[in-house]
Amino acid sequence: MNPLDYARHDGLGLAALVARREVAPAELVESAIACIERHNGTLNAVVHKAYDEARRTAAGRLPDGPFQGVPFLMKDLGRRVAGWPCSMGSVFGQLGPAAEDSVLVQRYRDAGVILLGATNTPEFGIPGVTHSERLGLCKSPWNPAHIPGGSSGGSAAAVASGMVPMAHASDGLGSIRIPAACCGLVGLKPTRDRNPWDPDELWRVCGLAVDHIVCRSVRDCAAMLDATGTPQAASPYAPPPKAGPYLDEIKRPPGALRIAWSSQTPTGRPIDPEIEQALAGTAALLASLGHTVEPRALRLDWLALYFAARAMLAANFAAEIKGLVARVGREPGDDELGPLARRSYEAGKQVSGADALAAMQRVRALSWQLLEQFSGVDVFVTPVLGTLPPRTDELDPLAGDLKAFDQRTTATFPFTPPFNMTGQPSISLPLVQSPSGLPIGMMFTARYGDEATLFRLASQLETARPWFDRRPAVAR
Repeated sequence: MNPLDYARHDGLGLAALVARREVAPAELVESAIACIERHNGTLNAVVHKAYDEARRTAAGRLPDGPFQGVPFLMKDLGRRVAGWPCSMGSVFGQLGPAAEDSVLVQRYRDAGVILLGATNTPEFGIPGVTHSERLGLCKSPWNPAHIPGGSSGGSAAAVASGMVPMAHASDGLGSIRIPAACCGLVGLKPTRDRNPWDPDELWRVCGLAVDHIVCRSVRDCAAMLDATGTPQAASPYAPPPKAGPYLDEIKRPPGALRIAWSSQTPTGRPIDPEIEQALAGTAALLASLGHTVEPRALRLDWLALYFAARAMLAANFAAEIKGLVARVGREPGDDELGPLARRSYEAGKQVSGADALAAMQRVRALSWQLLEQFSGVDVFVTPVLGTLPPRTDELDPLAGDLKAFDQRTTATFPFTPPFNMTGQPSISLPLVQSPSGLPIGMMFTARYGDEATLFRLASQLETARPWFDRRPAVAR
């Protein structure tokens, strides 16, 4: 299959070609490999290549899932893939090769995808930029001088450049939605525990982290969550069950929704005028589609929430490193943790058990206050970023000046973290393109467990303002 023809299809589109025997899975694998080899030298999106394994899989019998024969990439963070190493972007944190697949990877395989390799991620997935000593700098296909976001930046760069139609991503404080926004993709953070996880996983971030994909179409996003999003039998916090397949939801009109929107950031710092204008245009678009739209900010003691979350997350990270220390048999050396990881580890060791639990309780209580405010609205809208995607030299976690990095991070990524704390579903949609050619993602958040409303609204917006054929220069 011609690589350019390959990149014009979404995942379900490629699977339909396979079902009609117009193309073989082996041809799709070769097309994906050709795209990776063509663009990866520029982007550094794929950091582990499993081409021979993918070719063997394509030549064998594939499960009869919705994505049969479709090439797929895994993020190099936490999820086990049998026979693969997992670096987590860290010199110290390398694991593997894994003895078996994680539950989520098993479900991806059952959906019919063919795993080709692993994508770049920053060290332990900490920042919103994908750059580490271990894996190097990942760049945006829209402009390689800019970031693709993080921590799923490698997956987003791979999808936006046409290497694969979709890729695994995970989100602890915005790491699906941020790279989706930076790379012009669809990125849903599902409801907490909608997708499965393994009981022995260290990387759940006190329940804040969830997994799904980044992709180019709403229907791929819905179909993959249908394939993977079944609660585990022993899950202690299984979300409310869905009413029916999400792929059916995108065919239904959303009706007249009550939608609130705001550009207010937790710090009170104004967002860039270009982002403000994009948000106002999105609100106008929603009103033109028949929704009741009003500006309304969420009310909360944001300082208290973020102060509590910082203590909770630091303690959680120290526990994660402690688990690695037990596996490795020693503490990390001075040159084995990057600046952000070292700071988080040292801070976490200073948090007592009582303080960590108190912080978790405080986060939960404040999250409850946020959840209560959704009783009067169906969807809450903000931008994903407070600025355009920064240049790589403007947001560098290895530059050494962590205070400046923190300030820029706060200005760039102000909107996503609260909905990890509440566990609500939240989606980034690539509705706007800046005059400079960089994507601007808008974030839509629904009530707890209500992905269905997001899928119906996202499908309506995809029709009203199509983005699928909007491709970066690197992919042309």
